[in-house]
Amino acid sequence: MTFVTGGKHVLLITLQAALNLDTTMSQPDTLQQKLSWIYLINLIFFIIPLLTVHFSLWQYLSMATALLLFLVCYFWAYRSSRNDMHWPIAGIVLVAALITSVNPGTISMFAYAGFFIGFAYSLRRYLLLMALLVCLLVLLDRVLNIHWDLFLIMAIPTVLAISLLGRAEQAKLRHRQAELQSEDEIKQLAAMVERERIARDLHDILGHTLSSVILKADLTTKLLAHQQPEAAAQQLTELSQIARDALSLVRQSVSGYKHQGLTAETAKLLGRLREAGFQAELHGDIPQLDKRRETALILALTELTTNVIRHSNGDYCQLFFAQQGPQLMISLNDNGNNINISEGNGITGLRERLTAIDATLLLQRQHGMTATIQLPLQEQTA
Repeated sequence: MTFVTGGKHVLLITLQAALNLDTTMSQPDTLQQKLSWIYLINLIFFIIPLLTVHFSLWQYLSMATALLLFLVCYFWAYRSSRNDMHWPIAGIVLVAALITSVNPGTISMFAYAGFFIGFAYSLRRYLLLMALLVCLLVLLDRVLNIHWDLFLIMAIPTVLAISLLGRAEQAKLRHRQAELQSEDEIKQLAAMVERERIARDLHDILGHTLSSVILKADLTTKLLAHQQPEAAAQQLTELSQIARDALSLVRQSVSGYKHQGLTAETAKLLGRLREAGFQAELHGDIPQLDKRRETALILALTELTTNVIRHSNGDYCQLFFAQQGPQLMISLNDNGNNINISEGNGITGLRERLTAIDATLLLQRQHGMTATIQLPLQEQTA
């Protein structure tokens, strides 16, 4: 019996088909499972002898059985994770070794085994297993009566080349996994930043609102004690409106703080100061800022105003807006007698918020408390 094939031509076809192997063996999706049938073109080494050589009946039966067993192991490996791929690989090698004496075109099967070995194992184990596989090919060539002189010449380069494709697929898989992990980390970081933003917004908004609620409630109590029900009713109406506004702001904080602009919000803050018993004055022109900086500045001024109402024990407050070169200076000072400057969570969050827009905050005692925000104007919009 003689075995004749176009060896070089077949090798080129096999390598070209193998180059199309772009699949993740751990968990293939529907498309990848369909493509697994296309990759069986590599069995061309095994199929050609069936068309060019005359075999006896038992040889045809043995080759058909071997092909069936190979397909079972092939799809088993194709659907296995890298950690569970050793058994189907062993099955492919065993089937190929047993049928090589009948059909040396089993180099196709050995090539599949090489690919799965390259994909499944670490570099050290890959090198060891590939060395053993090459030794097995040499042993088969020496021991068996293979009727094809090019068996070893074709088998070793083909198996080694396709095993390198398996290594490349493993590298692609690891790269995809690293990208997915990086995306998960970015999402977690974004979620953490968003939680911190919401926490700061709620602290600033609710702290200011609750201070106003307390003032309104105390004033209502005093008015009722002095038999002024109409004035007390007016305070209760304003108190109800403050609560509604606070509820709206809390709802907005989960999707981004919304406001009516720096001018309108400054007027509201000055109004709250006056309601709390302060003589509040505004000096300078309120600038036009981009939305991001305007939002951060409004929340910072809200926190500072809340601190004045709560802690200053004064009755006079001034808010200054002044441009000094490329810097915008915003100062809020009062004539309170609070001696200690204690920075709690509110001031800490305020500094973080200002840092995000390249602004700084300075607190100092000078005839009361003075809080100064220094904000660059590079991103100022007309």
